[in-house]
Amino acid sequence: MYDWAHGLEDSIEGVTHSLCSLEYENHRPLYDWFLDQLGIYHPRQIEFARLNVTYTVMSKRRFLELVKGGCVNGFDDPRLPTLAGLRRRGYTPEAIHDFCDRIGIAKFDSTVDVQLLEHCLREDLNKRSARVMGVLRPLKIVIDNYPEGQVEELQAVNNPEDPAAGMRAVPFSRELYIEREDFMENPPKEFFRLTLGREVRLRYAYFVRCVSVEKDAAGEPAVLHCTYDPATRGGDAPDGRKVKATLHWVSAPHALAAEVRLYDHLFTKENPDDVPEGGTWLENINPKSLEVLPGARVEPSLAAAKPGDRVQFERLGYFCVDKDSAPGTLVFNRTVTLKDPWAKIQKGQKPAQPQQAKKPTGK
Repeated sequence: MYDWAHGLEDSIEGVTHSLCSLEYENHRPLYDWFLDQLGIYHPRQIEFARLNVTYTVMSKRRFLELVKGGCVNGFDDPRLPTLAGLRRRGYTPEAIHDFCDRIGIAKFDSTVDVQLLEHCLREDLNKRSARVMGVLRPLKIVIDNYPEGQVEELQAVNNPEDPAAGMRAVPFSRELYIEREDFMENPPKEFFRLTLGREVRLRYAYFVRCVSVEKDAAGEPAVLHCTYDPATRGGDAPDGRKVKATLHWVSAPHALAAEVRLYDHLFTKENPDDVPEGGTWLENINPKSLEVLPGARVEPSLAAAKPGDRVQFERLGYFCVDKDSAPGTLVFNRTVTLKDPWAKIQKGQKPAQPQQAKKPTGK
């Protein structure tokens, strides 16, 4: 009955090419026979291999199981590879088309590394996304020698890949936020960011030096007291001295509150079916696939951002405004990080070819 309905429905709906996965190859003779016997419009059935991507699943049945089981929040959850999920996460049609062009169509089931998909996405977003500054885990800085009440407007580049995107004004004041991870009291040798007595550059702004730290009741840094060098406006010192780190920041009085959702792979293993005997693929669900940061701060240029807008938070990654945003409450989904492991693979060695699976028997 399925083979009867399949061809008949395709004919009624005017389908030109009925694209099916490989297990329908054995059904094609019956599909054709029914249509020929009925003497009606005859679409063409074409079979191709299913696409599998590492660290996720592509089965509608499994999507349903994930949604009903509460593992994800609906079919448009940004962790799912549904078109609705990819769109909500910030994927562009151009990136998906590029990915499909690169992998092509095969007659054998294969698994493609998700890093290739992310590489296609980064290449596209790098060209089209405006650069802004956002701080995910804020740590306050007070610049003690900066005039109280003074506000400067510094010029920042919107997109270095697109000169036509122009510049924007970013407010700078005595009180700022930086990333909490950009400060350490007792840093290792490899840490070049802010610490007591060290000077760093603030992006588009000045050199600052940390002179003291206020701590909270738990003994954690709460406020950093710094000094700045007025002669270094724009990020360079007239005397030629160098610093080893440039930090992003936002002005505390002008910053907008935001919630940021950090999405990661839905599964902990490349192949979710890689489980011990008697186990289930659901055991490989990644418990850290979503981290919500409710106290983030972003620069005021994002006040007019609307759902679907894509930006790059400098030094952090690409983000998309989520549909849960409301006036005065911005919500951002992390689309992809800035790090591109696939580029390193391409540079250092030939990327691994898609893994081939045995051709289905149709049973």
